[in-house]
Amino acid sequence: MPQKSEPNPGRKSPKLKRMGLHERAAARMRTMIIRGELPPGSQTQEARLSKELGVSRTPLREAMKVLAAEGLIELRPNRSPRIADLAVDGISELFEALAGIERLAAELAAERATERDLARLRTLQTRMEGHHRNGKLDEYFAINGEIHDTIVRMARNTPLREAHVTLISRAERARYLALGADRRWSNSVDEHAGVLAALEARDSETAGRLLGAHVRRTGTALLEVIAASQAKQTAAQS
Repeated sequence: MPQKSEPNPGRKSPKLKRMGLHERAAARMRTMIIRGELPPGSQTQEARLSKELGVSRTPLREAMKVLAAEGLIELRPNRSPRIADLAVDGISELFEALAGIERLAAELAAERATERDLARLRTLQTRMEGHHRNGKLDEYFAINGEIHDTIVRMARNTPLREAHVTLISRAERARYLALGADRRWSNSVDEHAGVLAALEARDSETAGRLLGAHVRRTGTALLEVIAASQAKQTAAQS
């Protein structure tokens, strides 16, 4: 099974710079939510988070407003904010929309990508495969996301990229959870290799079809992970 990166208990969290303090705090909290360090349904503890992130409570609260707008945190009157539950009911629709956007992006990228673009994509693919072999899930996930973002950028279509940014921020937690399944992780590596080959061949139809199917399968894998988890919980309560 993939291994998550372990924090170094002997290393203090770096203080965040004053410029863009709440954006930086939001970025760190977003990562913590995606990786399950701040689990769904849990209440936020301002004192602990302020200390861990090296910020005062004012920028921390601003960061929470940013994450609330993304659907990752629930702000509640007269109560501590809580980490939002994963919206299972909307997963199929979310990944359906994301698949459509990335399919079009891949089709356009096959036609518009420069040789430099493709060389960068090959480098990212090689790095991602190395993280997979070494069982480094967090590092793999970061490169995986960079690959998807690179393909969308290669399409050179601003409205398409803007739509992708909006949807991918809602899907990050779901994608991470889906990749936690060993079978999906291995399949994902092979699917990415197929997309890269189609892009290098300038085969827009195949590139789009493969990337769209890849994104849809991630959504399906997530639903399977959630169903298995719920079945396990039900069995434990019996």
